[in-house]
Amino acid sequence: MNNDYLENEKSATRITKFLWWCAGADQFFLLRSPMQDRVKYAGIGGIVLATGVLAGCAGSVAFDTMFAPKVLEGEIVQYQNFIDQNFWMLNLLFGIIWGLIIFNLDRFIISSTGKGDGTDVITGKEWLQAIPRIVIALILGFTISKPLEIKMLKSEIDVELHKKQESKLAVFDSLTDAKFKSQIAIIDKDLDKIESERNVLVERQKEAEKEYLDQMQGRAGQQGFGPRAKQLLTLTKEWETKIIEFDKKNNYQVNSLKSNREKKLKEADYEKNFINKEKVKKLDGLLERLSISHEIGFWLGWAITLILLSIEMGPIIFKMMMTKGAYDFMVENYTEYRKVVNGIVKEDNIYEGANGLIHAEKIRFLEVESAIFKRKAEEKLSKEIVNKWEKDKKNQLESNPKDFYTES
Repeated sequence: MNNDYLENEKSATRITKFLWWCAGADQFFLLRSPMQDRVKYAGIGGIVLATGVLAGCAGSVAFDTMFAPKVLEGEIVQYQNFIDQNFWMLNLLFGIIWGLIIFNLDRFIISSTGKGDGTDVITGKEWLQAIPRIVIALILGFTISKPLEIKMLKSEIDVELHKKQESKLAVFDSLTDAKFKSQIAIIDKDLDKIESERNVLVERQKEAEKEYLDQMQGRAGQQGFGPRAKQLLTLTKEWETKIIEFDKKNNYQVNSLKSNREKKLKEADYEKNFINKEKVKKLDGLLERLSISHEIGFWLGWAITLILLSIEMGPIIFKMMMTKGAYDFMVENYTEYRKVVNGIVKEDNIYEGANGLIHAEKIRFLEVESAIFKRKAEEKLSKEIVNKWEKDKKNQLESNPKDFYTES
């Protein structure tokens, strides 16, 4: 290689070399290329780097939305951003790792995308060859754009999420009320039955007591403590005794029912204030926020997505539109040179077929061919040596057979 252009290396800054590396370009040849090629690959490297940074931010946002500690703000459940130092470090680490993964994928896609036919026109064949890379770029673009879309529309999403959470919480509370209302109704029915039976005894005791007082005051027959009054007093005491016995008999059951009723009320309150709100927290996930984002900002969301998709797929399309420059010819020349040095030769052959001439390429691996030739030569020589040895032994046997056996 001619070293006349080595002085150009001084004109490339570290940042420029880093951008070349991001683009998967060869610094050795770019240092010997004109400014046009340098700018092209620095620009491609800048896009790849920007995509990696955006992917890191998107990964951090997604991780924060899915795993951030939850807090209650009134009736709405919101995720709390960066309040825990350990979580903040995990969030940052995940964002860096995700950004590096996407950056490496983009760098591989761009570096493996060729120049096509070397013209600024993209042919159908070039589009067909680029389909796998474009599909991967589309997937990566959507992966990056959606978390960023959620972050940009966070205020609007929070408002709609608040409404959904309140509505869902009201549904959960109504279901809780209905469930415990039926259970408490059964308890109340048993309590009412016992209370009704006791009320019957109380009414009869009151009736006997009233009749006794009427008898004593002369409002019902003879005045004074006569035979009827004695009979009514005894009856009143009998009813009082029955009430006491009834209370003793049903006291445990009544207390148990009241305790169970109180327990159900507490369970209902706990379920409404804790369990139901815990369920509502699940509405604060990444999928729910994506759904709300599509509902309230459909066109804006697609605009953000298309912008990031253009950033992601731009380098692939631009590389297919790039014309070959000095850098590309130097790389191609060096590649062919290294093939020849390492014994790899491409031969172009033209054959006449049924539909005309057919062009066929044949790749020759000279070192392999040399090794095969050497091996065949050694094998041939070995056979000749064996044949010569065998012939000499036969001659010796014929001329002096006694040399080949002994008598005991």
